[in-house]
Amino acid sequence: MKLNVLNISTNKSSSMEVKDEVFAREYNESLIHQVTTSYMAAARSGTKAQKNRSAVSGGGKKPFKQKGGGRARAGTTRGPIWTGGGVTFAAQPRDYSKKVNRKMYKGAIRAIFSELLRTDRLKVVKDFGIKDPKTKNVTALMKKLNVNDALLMSDELDENLYLSSRNLYHVGVCDTQSIDPVSLIGYENVVITEAAAKKLDEVL
Repeated sequence: MKLNVLNISTNKSSSMEVKDEVFAREYNESLIHQVTTSYMAAARSGTKAQKNRSAVSGGGKKPFKQKGGGRARAGTTRGPIWTGGGVTFAAQPRDYSKKVNRKMYKGAIRAIFSELLRTDRLKVVKDFGIKDPKTKNVTALMKKLNVNDALLMSDELDENLYLSSRNLYHVGVCDTQSIDPVSLIGYENVVITEAAAKKLDEVL
């Protein structure tokens, strides 16, 4: 299949050939949901921790004799019902990540790009043409493309593009090495360079 490539400086369009298996896949909602939730789960730190009765210091001595005091028997002052005692069913550090096969991950990324193209939310440009790190350059670029909320993707991380866009709330920047399903579906539009499209065509 062919993709339209817009040259921003001349405002002229050309075309490039890409593989159907990358940019013309069927939309697989269940696969995209599984990969997206797995990616978000892996980002959770899982560092919550509490001390159970064995982890709390002290409590080695029996607080009072077993019988004759009129109180319930106790062998330690670090039980869950005591002030300063351990926590019942204490939370422990946890790994929330879920395993997703590489084939499934790539399949989900292909399905997302294909759906973006079908819904006219994927735009391909010759290059971004950002020569110096100024916010007004990206603002002018967005105006030319007629988009307000977009993820800008290049084949390699462009420092000028990153510095020019970091003050804009609805603009994200990434390269082909750091794409993720959450970012791809989180923005209204995805704008990629011709070089990035070629790289995706090879990698995916």
